[in-house]
Amino acid sequence: MSSMFGKPRAGAERPPQSPLAECNVAILGCRGAGKSALTVKFLTKRFISEYDPNLEDTYTSEELVDQQPVLLKVMDTADQVRGRAALPVPPAARGRLSPRSSRPQDGPGNCERYLCWANAFLVVYSIDDRESFEGCRRYLDVLARHARGCQHESPVLLLGNKLDMEQYRQVTKAEGTSLASKFGCLFYEVSACQDFAAVQHVFHEAVREVRREAERSQPLRPLFIAEERPCLHVATPATLATRQGLASCTLNTLSTVNYKEIPSVAQAKLVTVKSSRAQSKRKAPTLTLLKGFKIF
Repeated sequence: MSSMFGKPRAGAERPPQSPLAECNVAILGCRGAGKSALTVKFLTKRFISEYDPNLEDTYTSEELVDQQPVLLKVMDTADQVRGRAALPVPPAARGRLSPRSSRPQDGPGNCERYLCWANAFLVVYSIDDRESFEGCRRYLDVLARHARGCQHESPVLLLGNKLDMEQYRQVTKAEGTSLASKFGCLFYEVSACQDFAAVQHVFHEAVREVRREAERSQPLRPLFIAEERPCLHVATPATLATRQGLASCTLNTLSTVNYKEIPSVAQAKLVTVKSSRAQSKRKAPTLTLLKGFKIF
């Protein structure tokens, strides 16, 4: 199910014929890390503390990032992953559990639904829960393996949530920075409970990273260098008239802006310049010029 929160941001109006660029962001992390709280905070500026941990949904919002409108789609995933491997499920209890809840919860499962959909990933852990931090390593490993098989990399941002729980911190900022550096992703610490500006900055930074990656992935455009140069050497009118005794005529200096190679001599055209009637008996000079040039 896809939902639309709020109204389009101010200044994001666009002509009907201009489609809005889209950016898909998937939020990953262990249960209890605050993924849904971050999503709702970003979309509504409100903080809600209780969510259905089994609910997964995709939300849509029109945003204005660096004066450029974008249709941001956010998938709030529900992998039900804990930092530690779950205890084995007794055989007698497996019949009473759903297939999803009966599998070992030692890593994300069914990742294809967001790996092939998202342009960027936010991997979230709670700074007061070391298990959620350890669970992020599994997500980062999955994303790293996925990136090795793709032509275009999808930006990844590591996010330490619940900064308002500083007095209960179990994961230091240095540990988060080190893990992000190991996997080559950006790192932020925010609080879904307090700071809307920081949460908005993280989502907008994901859009910026997607744009930067798209620019890096674009093929190089051919470079055209405009070079102004004269064509083949031609004797000046004064010299021509002195040597041949011809009636005075005017030849403008020929130059052009060339964007392609000059045709070979085999493609040149012989142009004969005739003298006046009084001197028609004398041999007229013959000039070799490029085809297409005019004599004035």
